[in-house]
Amino acid sequence: MVSIKRSGRVCPTLYSVEPTAPLFESRKGGHFSANTMCQLFLTVFADCGLRGATSHTPRRTFITKLANKGVGVRVLAELAGHSSIAVTQRYIDVNDAQCARAVELL
Repeated sequence: MVSIKRSGRVCPTLYSVEPTAPLFESRKGGHFSANTMCQLFLTVFADCGLRGATSHTPRRTFITKLANKGVGVRVLAELAGHSSIAVTQRYIDVNDAQCARAVELL
């Protein structure tokens, strides 16, 4: 992923944290496993009544919202840490209203 640190937009508190330190600590003080993070997301989504949401839903939403605001796919790929824009394009959701507006441009 692009280093936000390079842009100088990281909260100053994060500069004092070791790069290898866990962003979220487990009960034992270590890193969360990928499975634990997925389960945590599913629990939060269920508690919020978000049916069908997965651990990739926030990522898809992030990419789609930026794409809808005109951010180019190369920038989106960099932000998402994708090595290929083809992968990023699969994350961009398109809806009927967007398709209708596109046709109206003719």
